[in-house]
Amino acid sequence: MSPTRRGFLVSGLVGGAALLSGAGSLRPDAGDAGPAPGDGGDAYVTMPGVRPPGLEARRLGRTADGLLFIAPFRGTDAADALIVDDRGEPVWIYPSDRLITDVRVQTYEGERVLTYWEGERRTGGHGRGVGVVLGQDYRRVAEVRTGNDVHGDLHEFVLTGRGTALLIAYPEVAADMRPIGGPRDGRVLDNRVQEVDVRTGEVLLDWSALDHLDIGETLTPLAEGADGSAGKPFDPIHLNSVQDDGETLLLSARNSCALYSLDRRTGAVRWRLGGNRSDFAIGADVEFAWQHDARRQPDGTISLFDNQITDVGDGPSRGLVLKVDETARQVSLVREFGDGETYGQYMGNMQMLPGGNALVGWGSTSAVTEFAADGRPVLEITGVGDGSYRAYRSPWSGRPSASPAVVVTPVDDEWMRVHVSWNGATDVAAWRFRTGSVRSRPAVARTERRTGFETAVTLRRAPNVVVEALGSDGSSLGRSAPQAL
Repeated sequence: MSPTRRGFLVSGLVGGAALLSGAGSLRPDAGDAGPAPGDGGDAYVTMPGVRPPGLEARRLGRTADGLLFIAPFRGTDAADALIVDDRGEPVWIYPSDRLITDVRVQTYEGERVLTYWEGERRTGGHGRGVGVVLGQDYRRVAEVRTGNDVHGDLHEFVLTGRGTALLIAYPEVAADMRPIGGPRDGRVLDNRVQEVDVRTGEVLLDWSALDHLDIGETLTPLAEGADGSAGKPFDPIHLNSVQDDGETLLLSARNSCALYSLDRRTGAVRWRLGGNRSDFAIGADVEFAWQHDARRQPDGTISLFDNQITDVGDGPSRGLVLKVDETARQVSLVREFGDGETYGQYMGNMQMLPGGNALVGWGSTSAVTEFAADGRPVLEITGVGDGSYRAYRSPWSGRPSASPAVVVTPVDDEWMRVHVSWNGATDVAAWRFRTGSVRSRPAVARTERRTGFETAVTLRRAPNVVVEALGSDGSSLGRSAPQAL
């Protein structure tokens, strides 16, 4: 078992806020050829109205391969889907006036796809929306909705190898709440788990938590705004992750502080891990609470994000890897990832990466940390809006269907400023700027290394500009339409 890294980070992500020095940031300085959002303005010139996300990154060791996928909240009702590199510099930005969660890379019909949930935030920490599937050109391949008159919730949208998707819904229903001190005809949020065929929309599985779990399993007290009366439904279970686990489904329920293994065929609960009715003996080092993102790993262990706290200041959160002996009903700690100080009061996840690293998204705390297998932090990113529901790392190759965006503005009678970006293009190493007449092949005026989401250069004035994206081998990946001054 790897040792716990309590208090390891000198910088300290303390009290839900990351205290990183700006001197440690890997963001390149804006210059004549660099990220130049608005040349001093607030927004990108090539994406008007879209501001740089303002992430700060500090790399402390060797990270796993791939890009980072997050959805920073803007206030409470909207978020931006982002793909960023290890410097926190965007590769793809999708601003939305709706809530976005769970941006990640998955596989659909043998192809790598980008997926996320998009919809409306509802009171009580759930939502109504759809799962979205994008191809590598960022065009929509599919939208997946729950059926049987319930709305897809923000907590989960996971694709299976069968061409299906697993989703959660939070319909309001009537229930006898007397066992927990509520009314006989109380209003509660049921938790439904559905498996939906992506192509046809057919609901292949529809499981109700309240048909299989007792309301007395909840560890959440009734509250003034959620006491089960009319207009104030109580949420006893609060499912936040579902995973296809062979003949079973693996579920995480925040409000009962438990993991559940479900028989896919009958819907019966095979076992409970954690909570007040655990089938497993839980040692002090294994205890978790208000957890998120339970995942079966290829070696049979189960990982999860242990929020641990109910109120700000109660204590640190951590990522856990547990060995679960389902026959002997024993569970033991394999590995723990945390700094002993940082917490996510709500939301959060942990992704186990190839090679043994682990990526922890701290949820309501606006930070993401990648840890080495021995618990040392190797990357810290802060400034993640008002938090991100989850964070992931994955290899991804994107080639947008749209051409590079170019904006040309005059500087004076002799010079012009040219801004270029290609939202979502992952393989651009440099930009080749051509100027001159459109009728004749424009001559190469300058070639510059891509240094950020938006690159800007100053060139001698010309009637037209064409900008060409180059790969690391010098090959042409795409070019803009001619842009007149």
